[in-house]
Amino acid sequence: MYDLLITNARLRDGQLVDIGIQGERIAAVAPGLLGEGARTVDARGLLVSPPLIEPHCHLDAVLTEGDAGHNESGTLLEGIQRWSVRKQSLTHEDVKRRAVEGIKWYASQGALYIRSHVDVCDPSFTALKALLEVKEECRDLVDLQLVAFPQEGILSYPQGEELMEEALRLGVDVVGAIPHYEITREMGVESIHIAFRLAEKYDRPIDAHCDETDDDQSRFVEVMAAETLARGMQGRVTASHTTAMHSYSNAYAFKLFGWLKRAEMHIIANPPDNIILQGRFDSYPKRRGMTRVKELLEYGINVAVGHDSVMDPWYPLGTGNMLHAAFLALHIAQMSGYEEVPRVWDLVTENAARVMEVTEDYGIQPGKQADLVLFDAPTDRDALRTLATPLVCVKRGRVISETTAPRVRVFRGGQAEEIRYQQERIRGESG
Repeated sequence: MYDLLITNARLRDGQLVDIGIQGERIAAVAPGLLGEGARTVDARGLLVSPPLIEPHCHLDAVLTEGDAGHNESGTLLEGIQRWSVRKQSLTHEDVKRRAVEGIKWYASQGALYIRSHVDVCDPSFTALKALLEVKEECRDLVDLQLVAFPQEGILSYPQGEELMEEALRLGVDVVGAIPHYEITREMGVESIHIAFRLAEKYDRPIDAHCDETDDDQSRFVEVMAAETLARGMQGRVTASHTTAMHSYSNAYAFKLFGWLKRAEMHIIANPPDNIILQGRFDSYPKRRGMTRVKELLEYGINVAVGHDSVMDPWYPLGTGNMLHAAFLALHIAQMSGYEEVPRVWDLVTENAARVMEVTEDYGIQPGKQADLVLFDAPTDRDALRTLATPLVCVKRGRVISETTAPRVRVFRGGQAEEIRYQQERIRGESG
């Protein structure tokens, strides 16, 4: 007897299986699984996937768009200015209310793991203390990691280093940084050194906003690679955004790729924000504003995709739909080749799991945490193409959301015909 039994589920490799869940764990995965479930869900041959992952967002700022005026220029710098004003009116209840709502949006759309940066340039730690509570209170919906993010700089903000360390003492999971926003390059380099010293002292991974600019002379990611190698932190360091990489000369970029690979660094691109905020000082041609996702992947470097902002001073749109972020990445990175499309799915699943260091408990295999999503599509390719509805989301063995897919009826000659936008042929099947 299983607590939850999902039948006729199609895995990414096309195999049809039943999935038996007991408590918070997957007990069995096999075709024609024997046994019964206290609750049974018939997947009807649709795709069941490990959950989507949001590896880069800002839950402290979610749903604040317009609160301190609208970002009329659409630039990163005005977004930071608007946030600095809105930050002054934060309250514990305000942050919790918006963050919980944002988490519900994410979770109901299949994103059951989230890494959120939290602005710690605030001596009162209003947002951080609120989100530490949210992390525990929303455990039934998502696994949440928090990054100590010095939005106004570790060295450029008064007592920035002390605030970062206090945030770590309070319980944040990851050390952040923003070297390109420090006043001088020298301060930016030193801020990276500080972040690594703190990461070593508290045994935390690093995830820095790095080179989020169109300036081809912003090259702090090379400093991060060097520090990673020097301190033996391979696999535990992430550079988020790295949008300056789209402006580097090819000679420099491919030299850099070699060091990033040796350092086993992770790169996170954030298509919704990157393509909106970058290239704002260009006339034509306008740069795409996103790092070299396709080339990094081809070089063997782990790349993940985040949504980043959801209705805040930097990005006025969005619902936390990670398929939308992946869909944008597919287009901007020109990853439309038949074998490339499934790799886009990896950007918001397996690759992001490596960033968050959750691979040991992630996946649809016996013994793993029972987290999975049933999509209204037969394949990952179809799910990306149609931005498929997550019909059922399961977290820790419990159904946490159900969504009814829209029905479309076309009327011709007095007759109604229901249509679906599913034309993808299942691999290994004919017809």
